[in-house]
Amino acid sequence: MSILAHELGPFVNGLATVVGSLLGLLFRRIPAKVRDLVQQVLGAAAALIGISMALEKPNFLIVIASLAIGAAIGQSLELEERLERFAERLRQRFGGQGGFVEGFMLATLVWCIGAMAVLGAIQSGLTGHNTILYTKSALDGTSAIFFAAAFGPGVVLASGSVFLYEAIIAALATLVAPLLGSAVIAPLTYVGGVLIALIGLNMLGATKIRVGNLLPAILIAMVIGGVVAQVHL
Repeated sequence: MSILAHELGPFVNGLATVVGSLLGLLFRRIPAKVRDLVQQVLGAAAALIGISMALEKPNFLIVIASLAIGAAIGQSLELEERLERFAERLRQRFGGQGGFVEGFMLATLVWCIGAMAVLGAIQSGLTGHNTILYTKSALDGTSAIFFAAAFGPGVVLASGSVFLYEAIIAALATLVAPLLGSAVIAPLTYVGGVLIALIGLNMLGATKIRVGNLLPAILIAMVIGGVVAQVHL
């Protein structure tokens, strides 16, 4: 499958944010109750999709080991905290230059800095499946409505940022995909499903897990899967 075929997920994600932003410009006032309910529904959907991915004939030992080791590495490096500090510095740097720039920066950071963007783009590039990015598209498209309603047209331009960011990651993953087998890609899907489920539960307020610190679990799962495959040869 060509690299272009793997860019469908990033394209859909970018398109969803464009449509959401345009809707937000049309409807500048949206009740908070409506926003909260929509977020809860999308959180529940993300949790269900993540659980279905995690339970698709997984090797639970690989999943548990990957999450445990990945959590230890991510927490030691304070990955999510570093991302949050980086995002805050950018907001402080550009936030005072008007709603247009502030809206662009805020939307770009929210849509690009997070586990779903990385996981979804990797899944798209390695497997050609876009389950994560389609789920993210629904989330981002909805948030785009509220961002655009609050900050204006700068949010529309942020759609290009999320597309390029995810497209580049997916393209790089596509290039290495021929070197990897199902024994390496499958654990990625299982662990990714767990992370997506946790994001959904966080959105519902059921948990407060710092999913960004679990991102190393993706690479750990692929390494362990490759080692196990070699042992069984």
